[in-house]
Amino acid sequence: MMSKVVIKKYANRRLYDTDRSSYITLDDLSQMIREGREVEVIDAKSGEDITHQVLTQIIVEEEADGGGMLPVSFLRELISMYGGAMQGAVPNYLDAAMQAFREQQKAMGGAFDPTMMTEMAKRNMEMFQSAASAFTPGAKPAAAKSSEDDSEVEKLRAELAALKAKVDKL
Repeated sequence: MMSKVVIKKYANRRLYDTDRSSYITLDDLSQMIREGREVEVIDAKSGEDITHQVLTQIIVEEEADGGGMLPVSFLRELISMYGGAMQGAVPNYLDAAMQAFREQQKAMGGAFDPTMMTEMAKRNMEMFQSAASAFTPGAKPAAAKSSEDDSEVEKLRAELAALKAKVDKL
């Protein structure tokens, strides 16, 4: 496993890679992360850990450059949770969801159907919203399951069984 790379950010907004002893750009930092490197960004003057802010800046720039990976509905939901009762739970939920996504992606190899991932993500968000509404004063309770929901669950189970069969063949 690669060691953590410490990046120092200076007042002039320049980033310094202490591992390579050279200045880098946000694009370079983004590439390091894509390669699986663990990075920590610290403010060179104060020593404060500013990794969160810099990584958020990378995402904002990727989205502004046409990356468009984050759907508007997701962004609205995320914004609506700031300051709410569930704000503390959201980071853990998103971290666990991303970890599960990585594990499933790795387990399935290239045999994963993107439409199934979309359905799983929708289901996860619905479950999270349902749980969040239980802790939010004045929120409407989640609607009872309909037969349409039941058939959708059965459809997902069938797709999951088909994927399991593919994986078993591998």
